[in-house]
Amino acid sequence: MAATIKDIAQRTGLGLATISSYLNGGNVRDKNRVKIEAAIEELHFEVNEVARGLKTNKTHTIGVVIPELNNIFCSEVITSMEDILRNHGYATIVCDCRTDKRLEHEAVDFLSRKRVDAIINMPVDTTGRHLEDFRKSGKPIVLIDRKIKALNCDCVFVDNLTAARNAVELLVERGHQHIGVLTGPEDIFTVQERMKGYWQVLKEHKIPARKKLIYHGDYTMADSVQGMEKLIRENPKMTAVFATNYETTMGAVIGANELGIHIPDRLSLVGFDNLQFARACHPKLTIVTQPTHEIGVHVAKLVLKRLHEKNDRERQPFYDKLQTDMILGNSVLLQRH
Repeated sequence: MAATIKDIAQRTGLGLATISSYLNGGNVRDKNRVKIEAAIEELHFEVNEVARGLKTNKTHTIGVVIPELNNIFCSEVITSMEDILRNHGYATIVCDCRTDKRLEHEAVDFLSRKRVDAIINMPVDTTGRHLEDFRKSGKPIVLIDRKIKALNCDCVFVDNLTAARNAVELLVERGHQHIGVLTGPEDIFTVQERMKGYWQVLKEHKIPARKKLIYHGDYTMADSVQGMEKLIRENPKMTAVFATNYETTMGAVIGANELGIHIPDRLSLVGFDNLQFARACHPKLTIVTQPTHEIGVHVAKLVLKRLHEKNDRERQPFYDKLQTDMILGNSVLLQRH
């Protein structure tokens, strides 16, 4: 016969109320917690998670919706985030929406039906409509990397404008004036901020802005290969490219290779993310690096903080902005005029 809460009470000498509080995530004294956990292990007691969830309206699960599971940025953030959430008794349900707004909406609906306690999202739908119903529940929502202006919720991201400025400034300092950009959809916050940095540096150095040097793709590697090839074909004077995320960086390298364009002799390149890939390339790439571990830690801590607050639908959103770094490689050549 399976052990019951009464068996734990008998074994520990504690009251049912204390044991129930522990099982439902409440606070109990450390010495009582030790007794209860020892009894649970000895008696092979199993918590009925469904029953507990119905009683407390908490499932101790967090929903995570991301554009691409094979995206190195997403996977690194999720890994560090899960470690902290797991240590605090929370499991995660990760949904990959394949950069598809419809699938993203379906994923959020699925997680809502699973009664997750919070949702972490790197949004594809920049309107935020997919999160509106969940937001009305008063449960926490934390966005990764991309703010949604129309949605009143927390966000953890990096200083994208400064990151782009640093990358483009480096290219300009090395004498480049015809600088191409491989980037993503224009309605994404991250893209907008990185493009602002690009335009600012050109303006400050009185370099003409040329829209034909900009390729707005879908932030996938396959599309970025095509984008790189398009930039090279249509801009014979282009001497450098700034790739604004990991997929566009890989796409830029592959596209250049397939056209026989040597980096950096013919074309200089500054990429974004994944130090391992940058080191594996020949020559070693110069890249902007995001603190993916710290992003995951900050996201997890912010979710936990919100979960322990009283639900407040009018709470002010918290924007947690982290700084990037730049790792110098050998992919940027001094351009002599």
